[in-house]
Amino acid sequence: MRLTQRARLWARTPVLTLVALVSVAALILLLHRPESAAEETTAAAAAGTKKAAPVTAFRGDQLPEYLGATPEKLAVKNVITSNPLLDDVDEPVGILTRATDDAPRANATLLVLVRNNELKGLLGTMRDVERTFNSKFNYPWTFFNDKPFSDVFKRQVRAATKAECRFETIPREHWDTPEWINNDITEVSNKILVEDNIMYAQMGSYHRMCRWNSGMFYKHPALKDVRWYWRVEPNTRYFCSIDYDVFRYMEDNDKTYGYVINIYDAPQSIRTLWPTTLEFVAKHPEYLHPNNSLAWLVDGNSRPNHHRIANGYSTCHFWSNFEIGDMNFFRSEAYDKYFEYLDQAGGFFYERWGDAPVHSVGLGLFLDQSKIHWFKDIGYLHQPYYNCPSSNKCRGCKAGRFVTTPSMNPENCINNFFKYAHAD
Repeated sequence: MRLTQRARLWARTPVLTLVALVSVAALILLLHRPESAAEETTAAAAAGTKKAAPVTAFRGDQLPEYLGATPEKLAVKNVITSNPLLDDVDEPVGILTRATDDAPRANATLLVLVRNNELKGLLGTMRDVERTFNSKFNYPWTFFNDKPFSDVFKRQVRAATKAECRFETIPREHWDTPEWINNDITEVSNKILVEDNIMYAQMGSYHRMCRWNSGMFYKHPALKDVRWYWRVEPNTRYFCSIDYDVFRYMEDNDKTYGYVINIYDAPQSIRTLWPTTLEFVAKHPEYLHPNNSLAWLVDGNSRPNHHRIANGYSTCHFWSNFEIGDMNFFRSEAYDKYFEYLDQAGGFFYERWGDAPVHSVGLGLFLDQSKIHWFKDIGYLHQPYYNCPSSNKCRGCKAGRFVTTPSMNPENCINNFFKYAHAD
């Protein structure tokens, strides 16, 4: 934020909250955590003991040795010169299970976080998912809400599918703002986000939603015995017939995570996500997968300003409003401890860390990149972004389209994942 912007904010801020504003600055610089490496080093100096260089001595745009960032690791792997969606797009290569095959269904569910007042948008999306996929495979739907679902909601949702519908309330301890979050700091830091034009900056429910989708959803009791999920959001569209079992595809072909869209994030919303991640990895380098996607995460050539503001993170991420994933990855010690570390840092509330960059960084560091799959054959729209393949199985989706407004085409960073990881 420019100095003049900060000065205006200070001028409008009551004296009693200035301490909170100072705390926000401390959060940004030192990650505002009692056990931070900076404070450990200060304590060691006071005690006259020798202490290793603190983690926070590394700027985010530097790559410390524990990341294993060799030239080979950071090298370009693929050069994509055209839009793959303009070529004829077929089903993925590998083992495919059809609805008529004598094969068991996967242990999976269609997962929706939704509120009662989003019923209309949800029903439209359900019609698409049922028409293109689930009327053939009959996977259960699991709906989550931080409030009980109304009888009207349940009745109309059940009428939209022949599959089982499960309606679950999120426990308060999974949804409410954690007790360690300082509300004064949150209020002032969110004003800074507003000055930076960050959407939903002052919407508490949005911050809580990002936190829940990042690391709480897989802890819900209703999912404890479920492995696979397909995240579905209201008001999204699906355009292409899917004639194979996507969950069985993931399981039978040794995949962990599937996506359709890869875009840049607003760097002002995640200024300390990467430095906090570096702190965690310094403490737990054993969690890094040797075939990770580090080069994709730290690319600073495509969007240098994003990379600078986000302190070394490219901000490129899988847009998680569509994702098909293995909850066993998110339940793993590496990811779950990573989420807990982020949660204690407070960035879901002091900044606007979204579940998309959090999932993406976790996947990019702790997962074998070969287990990440691009479902390029699935036509999809979450305004304003599309995934539109050239396929005779698709209707209502212009092949190759990414966004309706051409000026927003540069937000597409899927080629970066191809460039530094793979194009599967």
